[in-house]
Amino acid sequence: MIVSRESATTVVVEPDFDENDVRTMSPRRNSEEVDKLSEEARKDLIEQAKLLQMSLQAIVDRVETVKSEHEKLEGGNKFLQSYIGELMQTSKITSTAPSKSKKGKARS
Repeated sequence: MIVSRESATTVVVEPDFDENDVRTMSPRRNSEEVDKLSEEARKDLIEQAKLLQMSLQAIVDRVETVKSEHEKLEGGNKFLQSYIGELMQTSKITSTAPSKSKKGKARS
């Protein structure tokens, strides 16, 4: 665009280039090529979406497996805590019970 300082109006002057000029060799595509590229891009996006869905499903499956294992371990942990608590109670009962043999006492 060329604008003169004295002129109040602006005039857009587009230069004329030869057909073989490098500046005219930009990659121009017709509508058929654009449609083909759009279709390829669409197919690529669909494939990528399918891969992401499969990956997400694999992650969900793994989370379910880990959750199930966690629940089993948690149940085992509760059982062991209960068992240890009962053993401690039994140990307290047997240690506080009077012993039948008395050591250190002479017979009369």
